[in-house]
Amino acid sequence: MTDAPLPRGEAARRLGALGLVLPRVPPPRGAFLPFSRIGPTLWLAGQICEWEGEVRFTGPVPDVATGQRAAELCALNLLAALSLALEGDLDRVVRCHRLGGFVQVSPGWPDVPKAVNGASDLMARLFGEAGRHARTAVGVAGLPADASVEVDGIFEVR
Repeated sequence: MTDAPLPRGEAARRLGALGLVLPRVPPPRGAFLPFSRIGPTLWLAGQICEWEGEVRFTGPVPDVATGQRAAELCALNLLAALSLALEGDLDRVVRCHRLGGFVQVSPGWPDVPKAVNGASDLMARLFGEAGRHARTAVGVAGLPADASVEVDGIFEVR
């Protein structure tokens, strides 16, 4: 796991006001980086619903509330990678442009988009209008480490 600088600024204060803290950036579970940047565009690799190395939600998502909690945890890991990329200054975020959500589900489960709202809602609460984004929500048969949810993102930064 990678220790990122502690987040600072207005976005960090909002995160604290929400009662949330960022975990350490999880090490990649494959041959990839946690983020890649070209100019003002920052791509964040998919993050699963783990906290400090422990996958907290595994297997198919049983209900919307559990899926939303798992997706929010993925979003916290995304924000940790974002903070690492921005040297702790989340106020450099111009906009969250896209999130991609992958939810491990049983065939036919209709609420994948509602589950991914856990990540989307956190971005909107943290960044306001700049946190609203385009999104994909896909139901899948399996994810790394049997995680219930994985979320990736694309951000515009300064």
